[in-house]
Amino acid sequence: MRRKKVVVTGGAGFIGSNLSAELCKENEVTIVDDFSTGKESNIKGIIGFGGARLIRRSVTDLEAMKEAFKSTDFVFHQAAIPSVPRSVSDPIKTNDAGITGTLKVLVAARECGVEKVVFASSSSVYGETEMLPKREDMECRPMSPYAVSKLAGEHYCRVFTELYGLKTVALRYFNVYGPMQDPKSEYAAVIPRFIDCAFRGEAFPIYGDGLQSRDFTYVKDVVRANLLAAESKATGVYNIGSGKRTTVIELAKAISEVLGCEMRIAHLSPRSGDVRDSWADISKAKRDWGFEPAYSLKEGIAETVEWFRRQDGL
Repeated sequence: MRRKKVVVTGGAGFIGSNLSAELCKENEVTIVDDFSTGKESNIKGIIGFGGARLIRRSVTDLEAMKEAFKSTDFVFHQAAIPSVPRSVSDPIKTNDAGITGTLKVLVAARECGVEKVVFASSSSVYGETEMLPKREDMECRPMSPYAVSKLAGEHYCRVFTELYGLKTVALRYFNVYGPMQDPKSEYAAVIPRFIDCAFRGEAFPIYGDGLQSRDFTYVKDVVRANLLAAESKATGVYNIGSGKRTTVIELAKAISEVLGCEMRIAHLSPRSGDVRDSWADISKAKRDWGFEPAYSLKEGIAETVEWFRRQDGL
């Protein structure tokens, strides 16, 4: 993508900041973030010096979204409260950001003549369905307010395409990891938490028996999927993952091997709202717009570890 005017909502968050940094190389980028979960440190290298513009507003502010989206080609809607456990403890905030915020983003995009909206959805919409791998045409049975908000956002995208002609595509991310993911948050994802524990010489905390499986997806593959989806003619829902299934114990072993440390595990009680298994069928995205993951799990972990080492001065 080159010489486009783009907006990234939630652009100071983990995925949003990686996406914004890539887009800044050859495009005019506006980041919208209220810093409820995003971090200024994630975007300090691209605001001003890197050419990005920052608007400190919530996606629930319709007038601010209309102002941000003027003359915009593409909107990458990443803003959300990004945590299943947090949504279980505070469903109202999750609803406000994920459903009300998404609706206002779509209304503003329609009124401003945006060419396309790329919506960050989640594999959590599938819930505890037995069939693996997960396909886009399967029944969705969300198990958390976060998952409900993402599924509602997908439906709003579809309706705005069908009723108003606004092109939209929803990307169901599967367990994304990589640089700029916070390992110290109460709701930290498993890979940054494991890496942080390894640096500290602590045991890896595993909820349940560790045999639950996930499709761990490196953030650079997710960024590339966003760009491909935006420039394609496709609309609708697409899985974005590695296309491979890894248990949490296998993940712990892989991180230990990359770091050259002993694998020690501390088993904790299972978490409410977590699904047992998650694995993406990515054939639709590959067929429709050529998406193909470039990173293996160990390659992605190695790059992530190196980033964390630089942050910690190791």
